[in-house]
Amino acid sequence: MRFAPAAVALSLAVALTASVGMGAEREADPRAAALIAEGRAALAAEQPQRAIDAFEAALAVDPGYTPIFLELAQASRAEGLQGKAIHYYRETLARDPGNLAAISGEGEALLEKGAVEKAKANLAKLKSMCGEGCPETRELAASIQRGPTAPVLTAEAVMPEAQVSQQN
Repeated sequence: MRFAPAAVALSLAVALTASVGMGAEREADPRAAALIAEGRAALAAEQPQRAIDAFEAALAVDPGYTPIFLELAQASRAEGLQGKAIHYYRETLARDPGNLAAISGEGEALLEKGAVEKAKANLAKLKSMCGEGCPETRELAASIQRGPTAPVLTAEAVMPEAQVSQQN
């Protein structure tokens, strides 16, 4: 019984420290931070595949750092891989359900795939979470207003069918 007050005080201090630690976002591993910076530079230089490679390396170094998934999603969208971007946004939302950037980004990627109604559902979710005035809501609303973009066809996508004919 002599140690009961000390034990209570110690457990309160530990509980308070744990709750404060959970509320703050942790910093990335320094090696991962360098790779993230490299990926951002590659994305700014319009080299999305190089950016994806850097972000994936950063994810291998620090798999617990959630913002890497947002970077991967953005680079995937720049590469035209909306399905992969949606996967990364959903991974971010599984780890941080209130991440406004992930909700907005997922909505834009859905819109780029032509899923307008799903993008509007993301917009409604953003409006309920942060209102009309937050940047994520305005950005997604403007994208929906512009409408889905037409897909760009490559030469391989419009190749004529091969015809085989028999010559005598």
